[in-house]
Amino acid sequence: MKVTELNFQKLIEEHKGILLKVARTYCHNEDDRVDLIQEMSIQIWRSLDKYNDKCKISTWMYRVALNVAISFYRKNAKRNENTIPLNDELSQIPESENKEKEGQLILLERFIQELHNLDKALMLLYLEDRSYSEIAEILGITPGNVGTKINRIKSKLKTSFSQLNL
Repeated sequence: MKVTELNFQKLIEEHKGILLKVARTYCHNEDDRVDLIQEMSIQIWRSLDKYNDKCKISTWMYRVALNVAISFYRKNAKRNENTIPLNDELSQIPESENKEKEGQLILLERFIQELHNLDKALMLLYLEDRSYSEIAEILGITPGNVGTKINRIKSKLKTSFSQLNL
């Protein structure tokens, strides 16, 4: 795929939500998120000539972004163990929202952060209402495996919530 710098900037701008969501899922602190987004952007730029039209550009970008994020996460795992997750998105919830729901969202995010890398990616894509086939294509697993893993994760999350009597 022949892409100019201007086209690349437009592509990143159109799909920046993908990069932000992946970075937020894999990085607890803002500085790491910025670094990860930059690394994902670099890898997308370097890999554009390998993109083909067999899948949507957003699907391909998810695949690249998740691969970079998982590598980044592994490389920085030791440092990340000593950080406390920040939740920028929750700070944007209107104050009138029910405090109980806010607490549940915080717990859900915490439980998702504790999942293994592939499971985190699965939940990120699932919570975005991606189809099983699209999730499978992005992650390189079968749709049946996606369904099985999602059901297991949901069961694990339900158990975690029920243990807290929510």
